[in-house]
Amino acid sequence: MNDDAEQQLPVTSGPPYAQAQLAGAFGTALTHEDAATRRRAEERIRRWRSVLDGIATGRLTVGSRTPVAGLPAWVTPEVVRGGFATGAASAGGPLLPYERDAARRAGVPAERRALFAYSLTEDGLAGLCRMLDDGCYDVAVPEEAALLTVAWLVRSGQVVEALELVDVLEPFAGQLRFTPRPAAAPAPDASALHRRTVAEAGQALAGRRPHAAVEAQREALTVWQPFADELLVHWLETAEGGRVLARTPDEEWLARGAALLDRYRRLAAAHTHCGKHRKPKENLAILRASLETTVAGRPLEARRLGLLRHAVSSMVRRRGAPGSVAHTALRARQAAQAALPSHHTMAQLVLRRLGELPQDVGAADVESLVVPVTEEEHWETDLPRGAAVPAAIRQVVGSTLSAPVGTLIERGVVPSAEVLAELVPQLVATTTAQAYPDAALRRLMAAHYRAFARRRSLLLLNLERQVRVDELPWVRAVAGQRAAGAAQDEALTTLRHLGELAVQGFPGTLLPNPLIRELSSLARQADLDAPLVEELAADIFMGTFSRKFLTAARIAGELLGGTLYARYYGIDYAALRNLAIVETSTALVSGHQPRTSPGFARLCSERAGVSGHGSVAENGAVIEQAQILTTHNLATLVGRVGIAPEPGPADLARRCFRTVCRLTAQVQHHPRPLATIKDAAYAWRHLVFHLALCEPGEQARVLAWLDEESARHPRHVTARLAPAVAGLRLVAGGGSFGPDGTARGGRARRFLGWSARGRHWLSTLPGE
Repeated sequence: MNDDAEQQLPVTSGPPYAQAQLAGAFGTALTHEDAATRRRAEERIRRWRSVLDGIATGRLTVGSRTPVAGLPAWVTPEVVRGGFATGAASAGGPLLPYERDAARRAGVPAERRALFAYSLTEDGLAGLCRMLDDGCYDVAVPEEAALLTVAWLVRSGQVVEALELVDVLEPFAGQLRFTPRPAAAPAPDASALHRRTVAEAGQALAGRRPHAAVEAQREALTVWQPFADELLVHWLETAEGGRVLARTPDEEWLARGAALLDRYRRLAAAHTHCGKHRKPKENLAILRASLETTVAGRPLEARRLGLLRHAVSSMVRRRGAPGSVAHTALRARQAAQAALPSHHTMAQLVLRRLGELPQDVGAADVESLVVPVTEEEHWETDLPRGAAVPAAIRQVVGSTLSAPVGTLIERGVVPSAEVLAELVPQLVATTTAQAYPDAALRRLMAAHYRAFARRRSLLLLNLERQVRVDELPWVRAVAGQRAAGAAQDEALTTLRHLGELAVQGFPGTLLPNPLIRELSSLARQADLDAPLVEELAADIFMGTFSRKFLTAARIAGELLGGTLYARYYGIDYAALRNLAIVETSTALVSGHQPRTSPGFARLCSERAGVSGHGSVAENGAVIEQAQILTTHNLATLVGRVGIAPEPGPADLARRCFRTVCRLTAQVQHHPRPLATIKDAAYAWRHLVFHLALCEPGEQARVLAWLDEESARHPRHVTARLAPAVAGLRLVAGGGSFGPDGTARGGRARRFLGWSARGRHWLSTLPGE
């Protein structure tokens, strides 16, 4: 689901959607071969049944900010795929082990209401204050920060505020967890982020199992090929003039042959990974079967004798006779290959190294964890000294690197904007907490923000917005402690830094909604008028846009009016500015501030050539026009936030075009290319944006470079993109597109991602 405050319930997203999800989970639980996967599917069944039961009984209201009857908006709901609440609270359910331990130590019944009451006693508050001071606690869901906030208020002399907060919490004291989880150490400094903890990397490595194909190959090299060589040597003893069995085997040869057959049976029983030796047409099987017949005293029939002679001659011809220089060198290379430790074995070694580090944080030095096998480790494990750690294992360990986010992007630990969005809350939490002068409260609010960032978004109706962190009662209770000035400056600095990292790290990629949510939070903290708009889902779009879309488009006009971007997409930014003025004036006269912008929605529909909203393709075309008019946050980040990505717009434009080419290459033979075409068009739009910010000379050099770059890709990429490149050059040279977005008889086209009517032109090679 898009984490979007403005998503609306589609016609198909009621019970039928939930029933389909339930059916899928049921099938997985019944048929999947992996037990852990079946258990997870059973848990999904439980949750989807709760969704369906809640909808049927009226306890759940799909599309509401308060979807669960009896629970206020600040309670964190349990949410499943699609934004559906199950009816349960994330802080509810049976007591957790730490709660039972706390009840036992306090000498109270193992009940949440009893724990709540004890926490408000002198002893209980003293214990909470100790946690505030030493920082040895964890907040997994926002509610677990509530009683720590009460304790901070009490010891700060704000008893009235503490009592008011207790009054809000008390009705839910028997139902929800309001106490924090004890931790062995304070949370680490968030200036250094990590994608995985050491413990998580260890779990991934511990789950690696020997690869069946690799083990079969290892067995073939170490067991069956040497045995086949022995059989070959044995048969060659009967050869004369290159013909096997030209001489009659004697008794001693037959006895050694019987011994070889006995050893084969023992080997086959002990080594079961490779079954190739059992295949009748394989050379080893032919040599063995022929030996069994001969040792049994039966003559080989003509066909069997022919197979035997062909097998022997082909083995000698291909590899040389055993003992020859060529054969010996080949077997030496294969033995060296087989002697290399398996990935499974090396994973166990690296797992030992990880075990010596703190488990709940990242690793500041990952290189020392993936060095080749040391001398000491060789003697301890019998692994070959100097054996290198495989790349796949290095990648798992590399994901634990604890470093500034820019370093993580440079090293590829953060490979996409989506992964960046997963890490950003750690950094935003620290920035948000800087507004609180008191150290203990600052640490608490940082822990709370990290927990709040994990709160899953609900599917909402009527442009409802998701609950914000400052709406939670315990955050409101300490809102007066926030200091302005320095905190705003810190928020703006962090916002610019993250905006630059996202744009320069992943050019040609839409900023994902979770990242937009964090950037928006920083913009509010910085008291900056920088409306950041979410990506809307075409399948649940209801034809309306909030007013911030029009505001974002007006900001884009301030930056891009009259530029290549405006001319390429045919945007009249002056008309957009006038529309914003008219709607603002109307709102002032009426005294009512509308939540939507009908004029902006109408303009997007007109530009898309559709009326209102309808099919997914039509909705997508309308949404794309909103993204074009607003630049989907690029203009706001550059014009209002003030980001200055390095090394500059020309480099970013080139990188965007490389992304366009890479995506276009995937269209060839793709059975469903529309999603790829859409992504390529988004990257193309970013190309046009950055190109519009270039100086004229630099812009001309980039335009000339496009042919050089496209020539590096398959010919069909150049052919497919030729109309788009021609269209961009046409507009850069002062030309324009016709009403249908084409020029020069269709040889020049405006590149859009959605096609509301018919097949997209990029999916067809010119001339087809």
